[in-house]
Amino acid sequence: MTSIRFALNHMAAPSLAIEDFFALARSLGIDAVEIRNDLSGNAILDGTQPQVIRQAAARHGLTIISINALQRFNEWNATRAAEAQELIDYAGASGAKALVLVPKNDGTGCADGERQANLRQSLVALKPMLDEAGILGLVEPLGFEICSLRSKTEAAEAIRELGAESTFRLVHDTFHHHLAGEAATFPELAGLVHISGVSDPSVSVSVADMRDSHRVLVDGDDRLDNAGQIRALLQAGYKGPFSFEPFAAEVHAVKDPAGALRASMDYLSARV
Repeated sequence: MTSIRFALNHMAAPSLAIEDFFALARSLGIDAVEIRNDLSGNAILDGTQPQVIRQAAARHGLTIISINALQRFNEWNATRAAEAQELIDYAGASGAKALVLVPKNDGTGCADGERQANLRQSLVALKPMLDEAGILGLVEPLGFEICSLRSKTEAAEAIRELGAESTFRLVHDTFHHHLAGEAATFPELAGLVHISGVSDPSVSVSVADMRDSHRVLVDGDDRLDNAGQIRALLQAGYKGPFSFEPFAAEVHAVKDPAGALRASMDYLSARV
């Protein structure tokens, strides 16, 4: 049986202070974590210095696999360049290995031709910035119909066309993979997998109605076939981490996050 290398995104327990979040990961036998720049009163947004994050990770024996995320990365302008540099600097100082790159998700920049050109412009601009810092760029297509980069195929084509495989990798998000309806997985280009399930039977039959608020820990009611996706990626040679990223309020309200995460880890481990 192939074992799953689990990781923990701070979105799995966003109310925990960084020290407690790191302790939670270790209590589960997890040695890789993702920190975020979108949690108010926590981690990066509260002004915590990157050296504090680095020291805390070292105390707990953790690797920070990414900062999540540079938003609207494929809308390149002076503001984005400044945001990118700030996050790349923070990643380097905190010991984070990579920066997740999230595309525009507001219905703009979706036209054929336009979205590919925007993607390439941003990758070309980001490459020297990331290379200088030794930080990996993790491109995360989103499956929502209004997203300007839904397709891992388009992202992979751009990365390969630029010869930038040493700078950029793909994020395979099991939720977004399902929403995008894309069969291709690109295990050789995948640098990170985000896992979350949708169990709510009341969500409309239409996959297009699934939202972040529906994303829970994976269990026996999962409608996204996380177990199948994970099994296929492992069988295809993916060796990276599988990071829990549930957005649902009911997950965040759980009194025993360690128990809930352990149950999901056990469920998935028994099925690959």
